[in-house]
Amino acid sequence: MKNKLLFTLLIGVFFIPNAFFGQTSIKLTKNEDAPQISKHIYGHFAEHLGRAIYDGLYVGEDSKIPNTDGVRNDLIKALKDIQIPNLRWPGGCFADTYHWMDGIGPKEDRPSIVNAWWGGVTEDNSFGTHDFLNLCEELGAEPYLAANVGSGTVKEFTDWIQYVNHAEGSPMAELRKENGKEEPWNVKYWGVGNEMWGCGGNMTAEFYANLYRQYATFMTSWENDNNLYRIASGANQDDYHWTEVLMRDIPKHLIEGVALHSYSYVEWQNKGSATDFNEEQYFSTMKTALFMQELIDKHTDIMDKYDPKKEIDLIVDEWGGWYEVEEGTNPGFLYQQNTMRDAMIAGVTLNIFNNESDRVKMGNLAQTVNVLQAVALTEGEKMLLTPTYHVLKMYTVHHDAQLLPVVFDSPEYTHNGETLPAVSVSASQKDENVNISIVNIDSEKENTVEIDLAELEVNNMTATILTSENLQDHNTFDNPEKIKVSGFDDFKLRRGNLKLTLPPFSVVVLEEK
Repeated sequence: MKNKLLFTLLIGVFFIPNAFFGQTSIKLTKNEDAPQISKHIYGHFAEHLGRAIYDGLYVGEDSKIPNTDGVRNDLIKALKDIQIPNLRWPGGCFADTYHWMDGIGPKEDRPSIVNAWWGGVTEDNSFGTHDFLNLCEELGAEPYLAANVGSGTVKEFTDWIQYVNHAEGSPMAELRKENGKEEPWNVKYWGVGNEMWGCGGNMTAEFYANLYRQYATFMTSWENDNNLYRIASGANQDDYHWTEVLMRDIPKHLIEGVALHSYSYVEWQNKGSATDFNEEQYFSTMKTALFMQELIDKHTDIMDKYDPKKEIDLIVDEWGGWYEVEEGTNPGFLYQQNTMRDAMIAGVTLNIFNNESDRVKMGNLAQTVNVLQAVALTEGEKMLLTPTYHVLKMYTVHHDAQLLPVVFDSPEYTHNGETLPAVSVSASQKDENVNISIVNIDSEKENTVEIDLAELEVNNMTATILTSENLQDHNTFDNPEKIKVSGFDDFKLRRGNLKLTLPPFSVVVLEEK
């Protein structure tokens, strides 16, 4: 397993022996042909699920909680501070039961439906297309609409595109204007269904590929010279047959991206507590998190076979930790706490995405608020930021930066005879400044690394760290800053050689100044 996991740092990533026992040697090199790390790798996902939308993002215009058009101001600020590049909505499984026309027009006239997927609660559609797209404008984020293929029609899909993208002269454009939006939003990113192998319809890959071809054929954006970015519903983890069929059967002119979903957990049928976990459960969770590398390797091998020029992107539009819900909460709401374990998942996953940025062009953390590995949790007027949030903020230095290839051989994190790579690294350069993100997932052992920066002529760096006393530590509404980013100066940079010691379960980001 170790070799499979370590094989993954492609694009100039190779392995060399440790310079000497107890220390890991890392070399950064500049490669003009290295890809740009798309900021969209750092995207988010907000589904009509539990308290993600209502009481999370949206509290209503009449709420006492400070808001902008019903969306809480504290969350807007928090998302702006991590430079949220895109937001996926309205699902998830909910997407393929969602009929967008239920969510436009006067709120008092909108029909209610039952959210059969998540808790059987009543959905009143008070947060709809205008609310979501106006929020994206406020955030400066690209909207990513996941459209209904499972229970919808081609006409319903294409009418939605016309409604949000056509300037004037069409029935849907005129309807949008009647509802108060004169200019179109020009939405680029469109998911053609969600998890079609499961909650999207339990389809075979062959059936969905043909259905996708039908939907994609009728998609057009009018004003943008048909510049829509169409994302096919992709594989569930290691279903490589699914990717094979999509790449084989869908013509390149009908597709821009193929999705992939993968979650990190202890065991799928026994996910365990988000906060009360032991070493065995932590190791198992990190094993599934690092499995992302093997997934990307094998799915991209298939994509390379049909698309050697890499014209079709891999979109990991659902990823994150998944545990049992917090005690006393609705099982269908997927509300869970967020510990240093989740910071480790975020750090290593984002490093993998960065290093695979020649093919991975978008990622969407599941989910934004109050669901799964959220960046924020709310309780009435209170809001807290999670360890995952802080990792995303630290990693903003990589947004749209050029990848710097990394050469190293990770030390081992060992438990009960199994090993995982303890150290994860990615690096980039932006405006001539070098940025390095390093994660040590070892629960007990610190790891010393020495980084060769000579080729990049780095003379001055600053650093921040995210760590805590215990893996199970988390922020609460009574103590919302128990875990936060701190300055880190326990490193030495001399003549192009950077040396630092990583504490157990820590994330360190170094920035050239």
